[in-house]
Amino acid sequence: MDISVYDLASLPDLLKLYYKKLFPYYQYYRWLNYGGVVKNYFPNREFSFTLKDDIYVRYQSFNNMNELEKEMQKMNPYKIDIGAVYSHKPSMHNSVKSGTFQAQEKELVFDIDMTDYDDVRSCCSSADICNKCWTLMTIAIRILDRALLEDFGFLHRLWVYSGRRGVHCWVCDESARKLSQAERSAVAEYLTVVKGGEENIKKVHLSDPIHPFLRKSIKVIERYFEQYALVDQGILDSKQSWDKVLSLTPEDILFF
Repeated sequence: MDISVYDLASLPDLLKLYYKKLFPYYQYYRWLNYGGVVKNYFPNREFSFTLKDDIYVRYQSFNNMNELEKEMQKMNPYKIDIGAVYSHKPSMHNSVKSGTFQAQEKELVFDIDMTDYDDVRSCCSSADICNKCWTLMTIAIRILDRALLEDFGFLHRLWVYSGRRGVHCWVCDESARKLSQAERSAVAEYLTVVKGGEENIKKVHLSDPIHPFLRKSIKVIERYFEQYALVDQGILDSKQSWDKVLSLTPEDILFF
């Protein structure tokens, strides 16, 4: 579809068609039910819908695929959020004893957003994406996918386009779904290299010797660096560009 001629007013009608003819209900249900081994696993899963005019509806739950399909075709959500599996049906959260409604499991999810890379791309900014800067997503996927498999042993990893400006990774192993919040934070910390906000000039601090995770990540980056950084982004094409590179370079490795 040519975006330049797309009419936003047609979205409600297109969504009706999508949810009636194209949405993969069977695959969706089969994934989130995980074989039905655990009783009430799917019925206790929370779904949240974002409807027209940014109306947000939480604590949706369904006993089976048919109920899910019927409700989605009725509500035609603009966005669907997959929540945790709770101790009780989310639709009954107001009727259970206080304090007993607790999240039990949730996939380990990583959200890679292109806006986080504005410092290292000149072709686009904000939510805009082109073929040149999409290379950053390719690099991120290869780095994280290797680490999740080799460093943590997670076998079931689902990579999907976020629908706007990046990608999501859903780690679906049983061990990942049962991680505590502290354990999830530890995994994220292990994979974190860039720290600090916009006020921080130097956001990456490398130790010596370099951690094995970083060393393996650098090997991935080296395959793309020349084409992406030097050719597509032209990081040395102007004084302004190379001044920025020099400002981020440790002084002890600069030679004049």
